[in-house]
Amino acid sequence: MTAHGAAVPATERPHRAQHTATQFAAVYGAAPTGTWAAPGRVNLIGEHTDYNDGFVMPLALPHTTLAAASARTDGVLRLHSGGADGGIVELRLDELRPAPQGGWAAYPAGVVWAMREAGLPVGGADLHFESTVPTGAGLSSSAALEVVTALALNDLYGLGQEPQRLAQLAQRAENAFVGVPCGIMDQTAAACCTEGHALFLDTRDLTRRQVPFDLAGEGLRLLVVDTRVKHELGDGAYAERRAGCEHGARALGVRALREVPYAHLSEALAGLAGEPAVQALVRHIVTENHRVEEVIACLDAGRTRAIGPLLTAGHASLRDDFKISCRELDLAVDTALTAGALGARMTGGGFGGSAIVLVEEAAATAVGTAVGEAFAAAGHAAPRIFEAVASAGAHRVA
Repeated sequence: MTAHGAAVPATERPHRAQHTATQFAAVYGAAPTGTWAAPGRVNLIGEHTDYNDGFVMPLALPHTTLAAASARTDGVLRLHSGGADGGIVELRLDELRPAPQGGWAAYPAGVVWAMREAGLPVGGADLHFESTVPTGAGLSSSAALEVVTALALNDLYGLGQEPQRLAQLAQRAENAFVGVPCGIMDQTAAACCTEGHALFLDTRDLTRRQVPFDLAGEGLRLLVVDTRVKHELGDGAYAERRAGCEHGARALGVRALREVPYAHLSEALAGLAGEPAVQALVRHIVTENHRVEEVIACLDAGRTRAIGPLLTAGHASLRDDFKISCRELDLAVDTALTAGALGARMTGGGFGGSAIVLVEEAAATAVGTAVGEAFAAAGHAAPRIFEAVASAGAHRVA
């Protein structure tokens, strides 16, 4: 898949860590204490279920955000990114306040704020970031940035917090400081995924299970098609759908839509007569939770190819009931299926971003080529296509 874009080879990771440390020294004038990494993610199945107390199944990508960092004793937080315009962002810890629309620096600053709000003894720090996680692609670049910050501070200050707790603090930063009402999935994936596995997460009680996911061993590949599209409708529409789901739960007398049994979906929809938009949201969440359970059953039984139709059914539900797809995502999915993919669906928040495609290894190049040609014929920018390999969650690299 090198013609379309590739995952980060393992042999490049030490080089990236050294580069990040070197850049830190160039910015701040001294070597960092250490360097940490947190990955982007793709969600195999379970979309928009996390803020409905439902089931999700992400896997970490080999693409990571790296943070080189050192502690400070003067109550100052300094942030610098190799991928952002501008110089050092300097903030005082005692002046940190929620900052909607605060730009990229609001994400790591929000993590520091959330940790201090939780009573953790976090002091100042110098941080420099480098990232290979595509931004705006629905691959959780923001969660990678948050989690790598949390892990670096956890180690620098000896806080002893477990990965899931760091994920919760990162989510609070995004919800309360940045102002994005995301669920817990992205941060948990960045913090808790393990190499060679997909992560089954129950977002209600945060129980999780690592599910073996060795596609290469079965002659399969999972491709990511980054459409390079981000429609502006996305941010407000996310909040609108979350509010619609919460309204549906209240109307049905349940705490969250996770409590609506798949077997009783028809009765639930009848109870929402006269509210077709809410019915559609409820139908997606209930059927999507069921699809997660079906995917796990297939993987446990060694029937990995059987998850293909479930991925495709998930896309239809996101497109028709949740209405968060777009022409580029639909084109990627439809073209991949026509070219012989076993299954395909959009992944992430919607209105652009990426699709995932399950293919036989022998068909991967042909499917990728077909998608690229379809985009060119439609007048769209060339998509970035690469293989998703289940990789490790956040960890220290140097």
